Amino acid sequence: MNASLHDGNLLTAPLPQDMIALDPAFGTRFMLFVDTEEEFDWDAPFSRSAHGVTALTGMAQGQAYFAASGVKPVYVTDYPVIDNDAAAAMMAQWVSDGAADIGAHLHPWVNPPHVEEVSAPNSYVGFLPEAVERAKLEALCRRIEERFGQRPIAYRAGRYGVGPNSARLLEEAGFRLDTSVRSRFDYHRQHGPDFSGLPQNPYWTGPTRALVELPLSTAFVGLLRGRGERLYRATQAMGPLPGVLARTGMLSRVPLTPEGVPVQDAIAAIDALIEEGVRVLNFSFHSPTLEQGFTPYVRDEADRRAFYAWWDAVLAHLARRGVAAASLDALLMAIPARTEACKAA
Repeated sequence: MNASLHDGNLLTAPLPQDMIALDPAFGTRFMLFVDTEEEFDWDAPFSRSAHGVTALTGMAQGQAYFAASGVKPVYVTDYPVIDNDAAAAMMAQWVSDGAADIGAHLHPWVNPPHVEEVSAPNSYVGFLPEAVERAKLEALCRRIEERFGQRPIAYRAGRYGVGPNSARLLEEAGFRLDTSVRSRFDYHRQHGPDFSGLPQNPYWTGPTRALVELPLSTAFVGLLRGRGERLYRATQAMGPLPGVLARTGMLSRVPLTPEGVPVQDAIAAIDALIEEGVRVLNFSFHSPTLEQGFTPYVRDEADRRAFYAWWDAVLAHLARRGVAAASLDALLMAIPARTEACKAA
């Protein structure tokens, strides 16, 4: 595809010259982005009002754990959380201490202006009318600026719901990094985006290529992993075959998250991604998972202990592999400036 025909749409594969060559001194590192959001019933229809922001004790415990482990999370934060006085004050202290960064996370059904019908298709902000996506993004950025004294520079769309206008709107709003692309996942049957075939390593995106895309990390593991995404996609319409392949250790898709991913699978995924040459391992989970009873992943105290045991094992394995934590600033500093020649290529 000619550069003049590629507008930097996040749903389109980048051009070869858009791939980012990180500073070699950066090495292979990992980052943690926490989808910091209200608590709601994941099995119920979307609602503007049926939610709460109460899992603050769990968030504080999680932040203490990661800070003690040398991890500086990026809390990509949505409107109900940032609008909550207690949550905003707690997170502002973390930022002041240099222990965390705050980004933006947009759940359109609870983010003003409330102009669209609440529905499953409209839960993907990138597929709303451009003017609505812009207005919601600006309202969120403005509220974060009011709380923290500066606009956010990192973004993740709720439900990974970027669309054809999102990269341009993020550029215009002053964002430097997006991490909405969930490589190797396809949500089109759920009214959402299709990220099939998109890279695992960071790349420039947006119409002026001023925005860095850092995809969430997902590996294929198993004896057939060399055939990767193409084989995995081909099996999806074949009834029970994907489950059989996973159970027999032939082929599994494993995202880097403690939510629903056994620790041994996560360790195998880390090794597979390192072997692929992925330079930034991008971990994520939802903030309500830090307190029992709010997500399917941590239902009780035993699940909560298992959550931290998962991290203990994963962090130990990362240390064995020489993969250290990276902050948002460290990543951005490792990205070389994009020259005018590259922009025009």
